[in-house]
Amino acid sequence: MQFRKRDEEDYSIPLTSLIDVVFLLLIFFMVSTVFIDFTKKMDIELPESKISDLPLDRKSFEIEMMLDKKIYLDGEEVAIEKLESRLKNLSEKVTKKAAIIKADRGLPYGEVIKVMGICKAVRIMDIDVAVK
Repeated sequence: MQFRKRDEEDYSIPLTSLIDVVFLLLIFFMVSTVFIDFTKKMDIELPESKISDLPLDRKSFEIEMMLDKKIYLDGEEVAIEKLESRLKNLSEKVTKKAAIIKADRGLPYGEVIKVMGICKAVRIMDIDVAVK
């Protein structure tokens, strides 16, 4: 007696399409993630504003003012008494003179105005104040 051979059902999972979907998801999440901002050097809590955009395409001096009244010019600590001479030396080397002041929101307003006055004394008229 001859028995007919039954066709066995294939219970395997097609891995090719599954791998394609996993790679597409991986690429999607890699492209859509928010990258870490490595430019933040100091722990400054900026004040908030409705509009907070800084032009990133121009060269400018970055002045960071901490809550403990330390001042950093392009990442290097500077005393407020020497800030004017440092800005004058650096501004002679660039054609477009601009400054971005990143001051902690707990800092007294007069300290920020003092630094703005130093910038204007060195003929840096394009001054931005960074906000969130």
